[in-house]
Amino acid sequence: MAKILNFKQKMTEAEKFSVVRREAIYTGVALALLIIFWLIAGFGLMSVDVKIFHLPLWAVAGSVGVWIFAICASYILSHKIFKDIDLGGDDDDK
Repeated sequence: MAKILNFKQKMTEAEKFSVVRREAIYTGVALALLIIFWLIAGFGLMSVDVKIFHLPLWAVAGSVGVWIFAICASYILSHKIFKDIDLGGDDDDK
């Protein structure tokens, strides 16, 4: 089971790197999922004859839907994946 890291807990450089690497991987996965959603919502719905406010469904899903998906993914990343850790910068007191 993964060790839960506390913000106040002293971490080694390797542990900090591991946390930053894990967050970067999850961000890359979220980006890949966003691109897949955009492809499906935009190009995959072109043959569907549904209109929303006189716009085709693919146009709404490929634009507004992608923004909603990105907002949800950002929320999940920031509240469930990302951890607030001290990276040891010199300007912490500023």
